[in-house]
Amino acid sequence: MSELRVLLGDDHAVLRQGLRKILEDRREWRVIAEAGNGRDAVREALELKPDVAVLDIGMPMLNGIEATRQIARRAPSVRVVILSMHSDQAYVTQSVHAGARAYVLKESAGDELIEAIGTVASGGTFFSPAVAQVVFDDYVRGLADRGIHDRYDLLSEREREVLQLVAEGRSSREIGDLLSISPATVETHRTHVLQKLGLRNTAEVVRYAARRGIVT
Repeated sequence: MSELRVLLGDDHAVLRQGLRKILEDRREWRVIAEAGNGRDAVREALELKPDVAVLDIGMPMLNGIEATRQIARRAPSVRVVILSMHSDQAYVTQSVHAGARAYVLKESAGDELIEAIGTVASGGTFFSPAVAQVVFDDYVRGLADRGIHDRYDLLSEREREVLQLVAEGRSSREIGDLLSISPATVETHRTHVLQKLGLRNTAEVVRYAARRGIVT
């Protein structure tokens, strides 16, 4: 596996040191830079182009949401993970609209942060369970505003293929072999299917596919 390069942005040096240790315990991951304020985080992201930038919302000089917005606009290849102590709807939705691919609560940092970084690095999205409902509610409102009433219409052709194969009980490796894509890419498509359809697990995928006549 190629090295995964991470930027840490947080104004608390002790927290950054703790996060660095957690992340670098994984052999393939390396923290390539740290930033104590939002402006430095943006500058480092633009100069170094890390795979993932982990940003605290409450940074001085430029908050994490604005830093995310600038990074997403000027360096879209850098995937942003927001690390925050806030679970309020305003913080979550603003972060998502700014371009964040993941939102992790500091109280849950550790395993959730590792999962979030790995997920966004593979092209997916991740939200701490405590804030996932907020994201889903905002998503549903967006569908209504766009006049979309059948979420199935939101799925890409590839996502529809993955939906059926998952509902048929095939593993990510089997699906990858059938579609000539990697298992990690299959998992990314599967995550998108769940998010777009408002489903939580494979059992719900099977029931959904059966109701629509996708599988019998």
